[in-house]
Amino acid sequence: MRKYTLILCFLLAAATASAAKIDTVAVFSAKMQRDIPALVVVPDAGAGRRMPVLYLLHGYSGSYMTWQRDVTDLRPLADAYGMIIACPDGENSWYWDSPTDPQSQFETFVSQELTTYIDKHYATRDNRKGRAITGFSMGGHGGLWLSMRHPDIFGAGGSISGGVDIRPFPENWKMKEQLGSYDEYPERWNEYTVINQLDSLSDKQLHIVIDCGYGDFFYKVNQQLHNELLKRGIPHDYYNHPGRHTIEYCGIAIDYQIVFFNKYFDSSK
Repeated sequence: MRKYTLILCFLLAAATASAAKIDTVAVFSAKMQRDIPALVVVPDAGAGRRMPVLYLLHGYSGSYMTWQRDVTDLRPLADAYGMIIACPDGENSWYWDSPTDPQSQFETFVSQELTTYIDKHYATRDNRKGRAITGFSMGGHGGLWLSMRHPDIFGAGGSISGGVDIRPFPENWKMKEQLGSYDEYPERWNEYTVINQLDSLSDKQLHIVIDCGYGDFFYKVNQQLHNELLKRGIPHDYYNHPGRHTIEYCGIAIDYQIVFFNKYFDSSK
C-alpha cells in the first residue's frame, strides 16, 4: 500500500509542478466554414505582461493533442521561457491551402485565422517579433512553409525531421489528395515544396532553425536544404544528431529549438 501511495504522491507532484494552464479551444475558420480545435498552453509567469507565442505543428496522422500527449509536457517549457505555446489541428493537410479540397485550407487557417484568434484572446506580443512556428515531420514542412511565405506574420521558423522537399515522395502520406498526382501536376508539386521558397528569403529577416537525425528518411532533403541556404548566404541554424524519424528524437530536438526561439524573442523586444 505504501508503494502505491508514493506513486500517487509522485504523480500529483508532477501534475502540480507547473503552474501553466492548458486551454482547449475551437477556432472558427471562415475560409473552411468550420471549427478547428487547438491546444493553448499559457504560462502562469506571464500574468500581467504580453507574451510571445510559439506555434507547434503536428505530423501526419497526428492532432492538436499530439505534442502535449505524445511528445512532451509543454507546461514546464511554457513556464520556463514565459511563452504561450499554441498547437493547432492541421489534419493531414501539410499546412497548405489545398488547390483540390476547399475543406483543407490550413495555410490560411494557421497564418491568419489562428494567429488572429490567439492575439484576440490572450495577452500576446501581436507582431512578427512575438511569433515563431515549428513542427515535426509534416509539421516541420509546415513550420518552414508558413514562415517563409508569411514573414510578416512569423519572425522565426523551424523544422524538426521535416519533409522539406516533397517531390521524392509522390505516393506517400496522401499528399496527392491535397495537390493532385505528381504525374499530372509536376509544376504544382514544385511550387508547394519548401525548398523552392528560398527566393522569398533574400531580405534575410527570417530566423531559421532546422534539425534532422542522421538516420531519418528525410535526412537527405534536409541536407540539401541546408546546402542551398548556405549557397545563398541565408543565415540559419542547422543541427544533426544520431536518430531516426521518431517521437523520441522530436522530444529532444524541441528543447534545442525552444532555446533558439527564446533567444530570438529576447533579442526582438
